Amino acid sequence: MELSPTALALLGLLLAVWTLGAALLVLRANAAARGAEGARRASKRLARMVDESPAVPMLVRADGRIEAPERLASWLGLDKVPGYLSELDARLHGLATDQLAQLDANVRRAQKTAAPFHMVVTPRGTTRSLAVQGHLADPAVSPGGAALVWFFDFSDSQSELSRLRAEVSRARDDFAALVGLIEAAPMPMWFRGPDMKLQLVNSAYVDAVGAANADAVVDGQVELIESVDGLTAAQVAGQAHAKDMPIERIVSATVNGQRRALRVSDLPLGEEGVAGYAVDIEDMEELSRAFKAFREAQVSMLDQLSVGVAQFDGKRLLTFANQPFQRLFKLPGSIAIDPPDFDRFLDIARDAHRVPETRDFPAWRRELGSWFAAGAPKEDAWPLPDGTHLRMVAQPMPDGGMVLVAEDRTEQLALSATRDTLLRTRTATFDSLFESLAVFAPDGRLQLWNRRFLAVWGLEGEFLDAHPHVEALLGQLRNRLARPGQADAIGDVVRAATLDRKQKGGRVSLADGRTLEFAGVPLPDGNGLLTVLDITDSQKAEAALLERNAALEEADAVKTRFLANMSYEFRTPLTSIGGFAELLQSGVAGDLSDQGKEYVSAILESVARLGEQIENVLDLSQSEAGMLPLDLVDLDVFPFLTGVVRDREGAITGRGLSLELRGDRSAGRVKADKRRLGRAVGHIVDNAIAATPEGGKILVDLSRGKNGVRIVVSDNGAGMTQAEAARALEGYKIAHDGKTVERRQGLGLPLARQLIEAHGGKLSLLSEKGAGTTVTISLP
Repeated sequence: MELSPTALALLGLLLAVWTLGAALLVLRANAAARGAEGARRASKRLARMVDESPAVPMLVRADGRIEAPERLASWLGLDKVPGYLSELDARLHGLATDQLAQLDANVRRAQKTAAPFHMVVTPRGTTRSLAVQGHLADPAVSPGGAALVWFFDFSDSQSELSRLRAEVSRARDDFAALVGLIEAAPMPMWFRGPDMKLQLVNSAYVDAVGAANADAVVDGQVELIESVDGLTAAQVAGQAHAKDMPIERIVSATVNGQRRALRVSDLPLGEEGVAGYAVDIEDMEELSRAFKAFREAQVSMLDQLSVGVAQFDGKRLLTFANQPFQRLFKLPGSIAIDPPDFDRFLDIARDAHRVPETRDFPAWRRELGSWFAAGAPKEDAWPLPDGTHLRMVAQPMPDGGMVLVAEDRTEQLALSATRDTLLRTRTATFDSLFESLAVFAPDGRLQLWNRRFLAVWGLEGEFLDAHPHVEALLGQLRNRLARPGQADAIGDVVRAATLDRKQKGGRVSLADGRTLEFAGVPLPDGNGLLTVLDITDSQKAEAALLERNAALEEADAVKTRFLANMSYEFRTPLTSIGGFAELLQSGVAGDLSDQGKEYVSAILESVARLGEQIENVLDLSQSEAGMLPLDLVDLDVFPFLTGVVRDREGAITGRGLSLELRGDRSAGRVKADKRRLGRAVGHIVDNAIAATPEGGKILVDLSRGKNGVRIVVSDNGAGMTQAEAARALEGYKIAHDGKTVERRQGLGLPLARQLIEAHGGKLSLLSEKGAGTTVTISLP
C-alpha cells in the first residue's frame, strides 16, 4: 500500500515526537540517577562529619531504645552501643549508677515536657569528662517523642579548668600572703588605681605620714612624697603608667617628723594601676657621704706622699693612681677617663721606658700578673734604663684586686753608695793621715783607729781589735811615758770630748825621747776624737827657726843701718862735688876757659844724673825693705800731671814727638807724696819718650772712675812682647844661686810700680810688639 505524502509527514512527525520523548525520559532518568548518587554521597559525607565532630549524638526513643554511633561506646568504655538506655551501666564500664539515673530522669522529662537539660558525666575506668546536652528530637528526625542527647568530650577543657581553679586558689592565697607581707613590710608601700589615686597603703605608710589609719590616708589622699621640680608623686606615677616603665628616684621626705633620704620606685601594673614603695636610704647616704669624704681625704693624702700608690680592682683595671705614681711611670691624663688594665699599664710604662729591660717582655708581664692571685705581698726591684731604681711592693686585696706601691730609691741607693764610699774613704783617710787618730764612744770604748795610732804608741793590733776601754788603754800607755802620771791627762781629754763635749789638749813625753801632742775633739755623733801628733821634729825645727829669726832680725837691723848710712855717704860727696862745680862755674876761683866751662857743665850734669840715680836706688831699696817714707798731701791731680808733662816738653820736641794731654780738674784730688808720685809718673813718660821713634805720638789721659783716679800713658812705639814686658817690671832679681843679684831692665818701671803701690794704687802694663805700649795707673 502506498502512503500519501501527508501520511508520511505525519508518520515522520510522530517518530520525531517519540524520539524526543524517549530522549527526555533518558535525560530525566540520568538526572534522577545523578541526584540519587549526590544524595548518597552527601549522606555519607554528613555521616562522616558526624563521626569526626567533637560531639556524638544519641537518640533515645520513647520505649527506651537508643541509636548512637560506635564512637560513643568507645567514649563510655563499652565494647558496643547497647540497645537500651538502661544498659549504659556495665558495672566496670559505662556510666555510674547515679549518673545513669540522673540521665534517665532528664531524658524522660525532655520527652514529656520538651525541656532541655545539661549535665556532666565521667565514665567508669576512664579520666574522660563528657558534657551531656539533651532536648526533644525534631519529628523529622524521629517522630513519636524521642529525645536527642549530645555527648561532648571536654576532658582537656576540664583539666585546664581544674588547673585554672587551682591557680586561682593559689593566686588567692598568694595575694592574701602578699597583702599580709605588704602590710607587715617595714617600708612604706602603696597602690594607685588607673586614675593615679591612692587605693591601698600599708601600715608603714600610715606611720610615715602620721595618719590615724589606712582609710584616712586613702580618703584624704595623703602623699608621702613631696613635689619635686613641680611634679607631684601622682604625676610621676602617671608617667610610669603611660610609658609602662618603672621609674626610680631618690628624694627627701619627712618620715615620722624627720627628713630622710628615700629611694622611691613606681612600678606600672598594666591597666590595674601603679604600685610604689619607698626604701629609707638615709643611713646608706650618710655612709656614702662619709665614704666619699674618706676617699677624697685618702686621695689627697696619697697625692702628698712621696711614694707612688696605685689600686687595681678585681677586673685588673686601674681605679686609682696618685700623682707620684703617674709621674714615675709617665701615665697620660686620659687614664681617669679610660682606665687601663694591668697589662696595658705595663705596655704604657714600657713605651715610656719606665720598666726594666727584659728579654721576654710578654713572659715577664704574665709573671707580674700572678701577683693578683698571690697569697702574700710581693716585692721586686726595678732598675730602669735611665738609672732610676724603683722598689715595687704588690699587696693583693680580698676582692681580687691589688695595691701597687712604687718607691723611688735612687737617691737612697746613691746615698748608701756615697755612705759606703765615705766610710771607705774615711778608713783610707784615717790610715793615710800623718796624725794618729782614735775615736772613743761615750762609754769610753775604743771604736776606730788608724795604723799611725798603733805606730806612735807602739801598741799591738790584737789588743785594739777587742775595742778596749779607755782605762785599759791608759794602762798600756803608762809604761811608755817618761812620766807615767801623764796618762791621766790623756784620759781627762777623752772624757772631756765624749761626756763634757769640750775640746781639750795636752802634751806628753815618751820614754824614748819623743814628744807627743794630743787633743780631744767632740764629734757630732756623740763620740770623741783623740788626735796625737809626734812633734819631736817640729820642736827641733822650731828651735832652729827661732835662732834663724833672731839672725834675720839682726840682719834687718844691719840693713836698716846700712841704708841710713848709704843715704848719707852717697849724698854728702855728691853734694860737695856739685857745690864746688857751681863755685867754679860762678867764677869764684877765677875765670875759666871755654873748655873749663864745658868741663864744669859736664860735671854738674853728671852730678844731677848721679843724684837722680842715687834717689832712685834709695827709694827702690827703701821700698823693698818697707821703709819708704811718704809725705802725703792733698794733691790736685790735673795741675800735677800738667807740670810733669811740661818738665819734659824739651825732650819731647827734641825727638820730634807730639804729646796729647787729656783731662781736666774734674779728676779731683788724691792723697800722695808729690815728689815720689811725680818721679813715678815721670819715669813712665820718660820710657814712652825713649821708646817712641821720631814723628810718633804720646797720649796722657786723666779720668776719674768709681775706684779713683786713672792715668793712662800710651805710645805708638816699637812695643814689647809679653815676656819682655814682664821682665821690664821685674827690675832687680835674685840670681839662681840665691846670693847674687842680676839686672834685667832699668829702674824706671820697677821703681814706678813700687812707688804707685806704696800709695795704695796699682800699675799695669799692656804692650804689643810693633803696636806700642800702654801703662795704666790707678790711684785711690
